[in-house]
Amino acid sequence: MAKKLTLHIEADLCDFDELSIVEQSLVLEAQQAVTQAYAPYSNFYVGAAVLLADDTVVKGSNQENAAYPSGLCAERVAIFSAGANHPRKEVKMVAIAARPKDAADYVMASSCGNCRQAMMEYESKQDKPIQLLFVCPSNEILKTTVGDLLPFGFDSKSLKG
Repeated sequence: MAKKLTLHIEADLCDFDELSIVEQSLVLEAQQAVTQAYAPYSNFYVGAAVLLADDTVVKGSNQENAAYPSGLCAERVAIFSAGANHPRKEVKMVAIAARPKDAADYVMASSCGNCRQAMMEYESKQDKPIQLLFVCPSNEILKTTVGDLLPFGFDSKSLKG
């Protein structure tokens, strides 16, 4: 007989002013990264900022390509750059900001499945949650973790059977 499972996912919605100074700074870095996006096809600009354990910030922005599958999302640009350039440093937090071309306001843009999986790999590797900060309209921030964003994530433990 099938059993029904109920998932509990935690997220907090707060005003920018309620964030710590570190969180505010990371959000501002993600918003700045939006200006570096290359999005001539979708006209949707995304920036991400990764905070490492030693307070290093690594930024990324979406990079599109005329051959659509060849582009890369901001989250993966940032987290892969952090992994390549700072391979032994723990990822503490990732801030993500997005807005359509020429829009003044940011929109809530939850990470795609590929980005969730990429971030899950780093969370699993360090065996410690990674805090996520999503910029929302009206100067609000959605706070959650990679594990809550991808509750049935596939990680190295999955391979051990």
